[in-house]
This record gives sequence, C-alpha cells and structure tokens, in this order.
Amino acid sequence: MARHRSDKSEDVLDGADDRADEGLASDSAEELDDDLDDQLDDESPDGDDEDDEEPAVRRSAKIDAFWEKARVDPVEIALPSGVGYTLRAYRMSDTVEEDEPEDATPADLDDSDREPADGEPADEDDSAGRAKESAASSSRRKRIDEDSDDEDLDEEDLDESDEDLDEDEEEDEEPEPEEVPVFLTWDRPTESNPAVTRRALLLFRTPDGLAEFVRSDEASHLDVIEDWDTVRAEITADHVVPSDEDQYELDLVVKNLREGHDVWDSELLIKAGEVCRDLGHALRLDSVMNALSTGSPLDELDEVLRNIESGRIGAFFARRRLRRIGSQQAALAWRSIIGKISTSVDWRD
Repeated sequence: MARHRSDKSEDVLDGADDRADEGLASDSAEELDDDLDDQLDDESPDGDDEDDEEPAVRRSAKIDAFWEKARVDPVEIALPSGVGYTLRAYRMSDTVEEDEPEDATPADLDDSDREPADGEPADEDDSAGRAKESAASSSRRKRIDEDSDDEDLDEEDLDESDEDLDEDEEEDEEPEPEEVPVFLTWDRPTESNPAVTRRALLLFRTPDGLAEFVRSDEASHLDVIEDWDTVRAEITADHVVPSDEDQYELDLVVKNLREGHDVWDSELLIKAGEVCRDLGHALRLDSVMNALSTGSPLDELDEVLRNIESGRIGAFFARRRLRRIGSQQAALAWRSIIGKISTSVDWRD
C-alpha cells in the first residue's frame, strides 16, 4: 500500500525553471516546452526511470464474492514492528463468546485490573475504594444484627424485601446478544506460567503465510463461526486482499498527533479508533476499552473529527473544539493503546 506520493513531476518543473533562470534554455519558450515534455516522457511509467513502488492489488468481483459469502474480511494492520495480515468477522455474542475461566489468576487480567503484589504500593483510589467497601459491609452487618433482634416485623416490610429480591434477580439476567468482533486470535501461554494463557492476535507478514495457517489444523477463535470449514478449504493467498476500509496504519497515529491540529488526519485517526475498539474487545484488553470508551478524551476527539468530516454546519464548532484538545496528551494516550495491542500480537512467518 503506497503511503507517499511521487514528487517527480514537481521536481521536473522546478528543474526546468532553474535552467531558465540560469540562461541555459533562453533560446525560446517553445524550446523550453519541448525540453520539459521530453523529461516528463523519460520519467513516465513507460520510461527507464519508472517508479519503484509496486502497483496496488485490486480486489476482483470473485474475491469480493468469496469473503461476502463467508462474512469474513482480511485486514491489514501496520504497527511500529511491521505490517501484517489477519482476519476479522462480526457475529452475535451468544454464538461466539466464551465464559471467563473461574480460576483466573492476576496474570489473566489487564494491568489496570490486577491486585498489587506483596510489598507493592497500592493505588490511592483503590485503597480508598476498598476502605469504603469495608465500611459499607460493616454497616450492612450492623443493620442485619439489629433486624435480627426485632421479633415484630411488619408484613409491609416483608413485602418490600420480596420486591427488592425480585429487582435484584431482574438485574442479574443476562444481557441481550449483540454483534461483536472476532479476530484470528488464540490463547497464548504466558512466559511466567505456561498454564495461564492470554489472548493474542495472529498477524502474518505475507498473504501466503495467512492462507497457509488457515488451511492448517491449528486452532483459533474463528473456528466457532459458521462457514469456517469452507474458508479453510478454499482460501488461497490471492484471496488475501484487504479493502481500503480494512487497512489501518496504527504506526502513523502518534506521529500525526504530535505534528499538531492543523495536519491531523481525520480518516487515519477515526479508522484507528474503530479497529482498536474491536481489538480491545477481542483481546480482552480492558485498559484499551476504557481509553476509548464513551465520554473519554479520545472518544471526544473521535466525535470532533467525525463532525468535521461530515461537512455539516456543526463542523465549524467542531474545529473550535479541536483546538482545545491537547496534542501531546492525545499522542501519549494513543501511544499507550498501540503499545498494549503490540504486546498482544503473535507474529507469524
């Protein structure tokens, strides 16, 4: 995927102007035009100095039909460590989600959720929260003791207790199924304890490597979706052609944010937010989900950029809001997100 435009035409124009200034092409304006045309012809794609960039691979109608039938899409993700290919599908949560293991250890949890180890200073907010919880528990125990000493309970109080229990049961009901992202991931054993696993994203540096893995017998979390056996049997490297919407350049996000508001790339940042929300959910990265959750500073940035891209009347006010967002703070927050995702990648081939 080409990321930079060729500046050869501009160089040619500049070179011709310089020679005109130096008197090297002062015979006539007609001779200058002929000379310029010759240089442009020499550096055209048909000349000897053709561009080294490989032409972009286009998706054929046959490839589109293959992925539409399977309801799976190839995805290209560029990270600081390289560019890789993977697969993503969207399915209802009740068909693909797995229950968390009951014997989860701190290594299973995100760093932001784990308990402090012995001798490690606890976070002040966590300490205060545990203190409040302890005080609340003591208060509840005290009320229970007082209620147990009261032998004459009114029927009205009993009815209210039953209603409270019914409300609690309703709150405990399972949420409605929703559409969730599923990537080509697997449970990777941790180095400290092989018995404990954490989810990792499988990224392949070449389409051939991705196709070869899918055709193999190795397990992944996409095994549970329907039509996966068909994808496994028919996929080839020629099928691994991500659409423009499924190409994400996370390696450029931090650099772009540090350059300042005037050059922020709305499409780059909006697409980064979309794929990182999906990856945060698929990889069970709570810190990533929290950083991009509704109402967070990065979510506000995303909303402002979308309003600007819309071109509606609200775009003017969105640009004013954009000026109030700190570029360095946004860059640091995104650097943390990309770092979390990078450590959860399992590079193949």
